[in-house]
Amino acid sequence: MRHLYSCPLRWSDMDAFGHVNNAVFVRYLEEARIDFMRRLAPGDGSPSFTGGSVVARHEIDYVRQLVHRHSPVDIELWVTKISAASMTIAYEVKDEETLYLRASTVVVPFDFAQERPRRITAEEKAILKEFLDDASRQEGAVAR
Repeated sequence: MRHLYSCPLRWSDMDAFGHVNNAVFVRYLEEARIDFMRRLAPGDGSPSFTGGSVVARHEIDYVRQLVHRHSPVDIELWVTKISAASMTIAYEVKDEETLYLRASTVVVPFDFAQERPRRITAEEKAILKEFLDDASRQEGAVAR
């Protein structure tokens, strides 16, 4: 399963060349990732996905330039890897006709009170598995 986020474009996102600045795409990915993580929280008093997290790594492949328009751009994201203390999220920024960017982010759950990374809980892992893509499932991308 994939998560879909509809990201509005802002005039201030453009650079002097009239397209979305490369650094702004990182903010788009962040908006999509936060939307995704908030929707994962199961509620009902569960502590899963309620703590913090930090970004350990970004990889971005810029495919085509994106120019300002009034319609939002779609960001699809899914999980490609789950380990004991991190997850990798993949993204595609696109619309119906065009792919603008592919990216991935390694996210580490973080205990800010203890000032250190924490392990992914069994409940969190079970929820994240729903968003593993088929290729990752076949490659065994879930660390035990």
